[in-house]
Amino acid sequence: MDLGKQNILFFTRTMMLGGTENVVLQLCEVFKPKVNKIVVCSCGGVNVEKLTEMGIRHYQIPDISSKKDIFKICRTVKQIVEKEQITVIHSHHRMAAFYTEILFGSSIIKIANAHNTFFDKKLLTKFVYKHTKVIAVGEMVKKNLVDYFKIPEKQVSVIHNAVKPFDGNYLEDKYIRKLHDDGNFVVGNIGRLSEQKGMEYFIESIPKILKKYPRTRFVIAGNGEDEQKLFNLVKKLGIEECIKFLGYRKDVQNLMSQLDLIVLSSLWEGLPLTPIEAYSVGRTIVATRVDGTPEIVRDGVDGYLIDPKNSEQIADAVCKVIEIDEKRARMEMNAKERYVQEFSFAQLAEKYSRFYEEL
Repeated sequence: MDLGKQNILFFTRTMMLGGTENVVLQLCEVFKPKVNKIVVCSCGGVNVEKLTEMGIRHYQIPDISSKKDIFKICRTVKQIVEKEQITVIHSHHRMAAFYTEILFGSSIIKIANAHNTFFDKKLLTKFVYKHTKVIAVGEMVKKNLVDYFKIPEKQVSVIHNAVKPFDGNYLEDKYIRKLHDDGNFVVGNIGRLSEQKGMEYFIESIPKILKKYPRTRFVIAGNGEDEQKLFNLVKKLGIEECIKFLGYRKDVQNLMSQLDLIVLSSLWEGLPLTPIEAYSVGRTIVATRVDGTPEIVRDGVDGYLIDPKNSEQIADAVCKVIEIDEKRARMEMNAKERYVQEFSFAQLAEKYSRFYEEL
């Protein structure tokens, strides 16, 4: 494919804050200098402002609330494709891929990213990927597509997620600085306050950790629908003085660089960005052994893997990290090397560029 002649439409559900949206922004940055034109369509969100800063046009389309919306959305997408003379549609959501399959079949080049594992909508998923090259963000996501949805293996490629290196724009968090000044080891969990992220199991591990290492403190960064439920759990356990909710943070890498250890307590993931972000600033992680996470975290080498929904294992792994400074330093060095070799933005740019060029 001659990239310089291509007009690409990145089609996703939203441009809110999240891993999928972050990948869309990264791909815009990778391909803007290489192709003729990029446009994005979604239901909108705070990241539309970033697209504007990059000089990329965004078309807002409605989210689906009933079957009647399908016709309206299809009509809008068809108009965008015709107006912008789109040559490649790259979808980042199954419904986005559904609309483009209905509208264009095999008449246009279609790519779709699979960002998670799923076990629903089997017939729909087979249909939407019928004439589409699929990029799975991890081997487990590919396995899910091939084994469960019966997508032909040759149709699915794997390109891991990545993050840009920390820009060094260090902004000290005064609360965390005080914790360190008081001699505390600081553990953080960063993510949406939702069922998926398993934050309650992290919180339930805290009394067990404090029993062995009382000079440990904890922070949670994120917001979401489970916020009040988690506040109540903290109060019930009587650990209000040992944990602080920081709310949503844009400066994830800056925050991680000031923590001593990161915990990822998710119940499911595609290929999570949290371990990659931690590794990019030389921090190790305790993470649940779900879906694509073991493709990043090597147990005992650059982090520890534990079972989901298991506060005992979270506590044991955190205590293991606290216990031996030399071991932790070695794991942090391994984490940084793994980021550079496998999960850097440069790696992502090279792999996606090669994928497009070979179409």
